[in-house]
Amino acid sequence: MSEINLNSNLSSCIISNVGVNGASAGTSDRDGVNELVMLEWQAFDKVINEGGRASCQDDFATFSIMRRSQYDTWTDEMLDSFIDDFYSANEKGWNLITEKYARMEASTAPEEYEKIKDQLPPVSETRMAIVDQIVEIQVDWMEKFAAAYPKAASRSRSIHTSEDTADNTSYETYLRGELLTYSERTLALYGQFIVKLAGTGKNLAFMIMENTARAYGYSGLDDMESKI
Repeated sequence: MSEINLNSNLSSCIISNVGVNGASAGTSDRDGVNELVMLEWQAFDKVINEGGRASCQDDFATFSIMRRSQYDTWTDEMLDSFIDDFYSANEKGWNLITEKYARMEASTAPEEYEKIKDQLPPVSETRMAIVDQIVEIQVDWMEKFAAAYPKAASRSRSIHTSEDTADNTSYETYLRGELLTYSERTLALYGQFIVKLAGTGKNLAFMIMENTARAYGYSGLDDMESKI
């Protein structure tokens, strides 16, 4: 897996800086978050990109903020499960981040995807249906976030797979690629997490972007929206 040469140039691998220069990578208050971010970074560093190394592979500060902002919303059980996924993959010489970007190519570079798809783990119809249900909920949440904070959203990915190009990977496509790398246990825990949030009227997009705003030194989303 680590030897796959991805067609994507990773130009949209992380969202744009939201307006504050000199961002610090920082750390989380939670050891599980810090461990998972480092496992991801080590795998991301090894991704082989067509055309050479992407600039975002040398920007740990932004990478750390984006990933910590997401994982700080997770439960400890979810973190532990995904950490186990990484250690298991590493023992097999399998790069989960390469797999994630490879799966995105089903939409962003379909001809190239046809060349590599047989090297990826098979996905059952049931698993794909679960992923699609989760993605549908989260796309709706992101649409609500974009409506409430249009300036902040403009610094993020486009939302829908229908907007994908070779140089633009949407939030929907990125999320689907990521979810398909989760083990059955991690996906089950994540699905339960999403259902619980939806049942209590919470919106994960708002939660993650609130963490992002604070990591960049704003007092919160409203402050970020007013200053970018």
